[in-house]
Amino acid sequence: MHDSGAGSVSTMELRRAGRSGLLVSSIGLGTLTWGRDTDEHEAAEQLSMFLDAGGTFIDTAASYGQGHSEEVLGHLLAEVHRRDVVLCSKAGVRSSTGTVDASRGTLLDTLDETLATLGTDHLDLWLVQSPDLTVAPEETLSALRHAVASGRTRYVGLSNHPAWYTGYATASLADDGVGLAAVEVEYSLLQRSAEAEVLPGSAALGYGVLAWSPLGRGVLTGKYRSTIPADSRAASPHLRGFVEPYLNDRAHGIVEAVATAADGLDRTPTEVALAWARDAPGVSSTIVGARTAAQLRGVLGAVDLELPDAIRGALDDVSGDNRPAR
Repeated sequence: MHDSGAGSVSTMELRRAGRSGLLVSSIGLGTLTWGRDTDEHEAAEQLSMFLDAGGTFIDTAASYGQGHSEEVLGHLLAEVHRRDVVLCSKAGVRSSTGTVDASRGTLLDTLDETLATLGTDHLDLWLVQSPDLTVAPEETLSALRHAVASGRTRYVGLSNHPAWYTGYATASLADDGVGLAAVEVEYSLLQRSAEAEVLPGSAALGYGVLAWSPLGRGVLTGKYRSTIPADSRAASPHLRGFVEPYLNDRAHGIVEAVATAADGLDRTPTEVALAWARDAPGVSSTIVGARTAAQLRGVLGAVDLELPDAIRGALDDVSGDNRPAR
């Protein structure tokens, strides 16, 4: 599938995840739709295109597509050199029911299943997918320690956790040298609430920030400016609720500003929105889950785009309300 030798040109920037030794590509390949809306053939094309662009960081979860995302990824990884990719998966949400369970037993059982499905003996990064406040933090964190100590993963982190939990985990894991390498949160021009605590925390505490949905759940691409396309997520029964919070007047004004900036730069709204999130202070990688290879190709067009300060400042101003979208 992928030839890492001569003939492919790697242009994507590699960055440290915070102050850890983990290197991730500045754009990450999300696999939320794999095995459900994206079949294996389309996924294979995406993976090949991503690797050829110099991408390394691949993000999945045991719960994505009720486990089918990891199955598809596992099949494709059989044809890829393991060291060419940085694998991240998540546990803590039961794929069968969607309920949150970050108990030690469930986390470690899920990790073992993930490794078997992906066909590897270790992850590069393993995250607790969602906060479970019914379990003592130390129990959850003990699973992260054990995963590192047993060689199942090289680094650990948290996804979508409140800032207080992240601070506690950082201090606790630092005591025995494991460390908190990264946190994964939603961050885009439409969702800037991470700027209140998570991003400043990254500078102070040393974890990297992995920004999911940097394109505002697809809205910042401009595809919804006049209508809802029949083949879009907003028209999908199982993803409509994911997109709807950003189909409002506030979002519309931001989307129009992005489109105006894109016209002035002779680029696409997708490229502008992604470059804004990718180069925000504290962001290590922006995770983009494209449904099709054509969509991913549009995303990868942003690899060489550095926004002028004036454009970044204007987009900062127009999107400056940091409250979560309702």
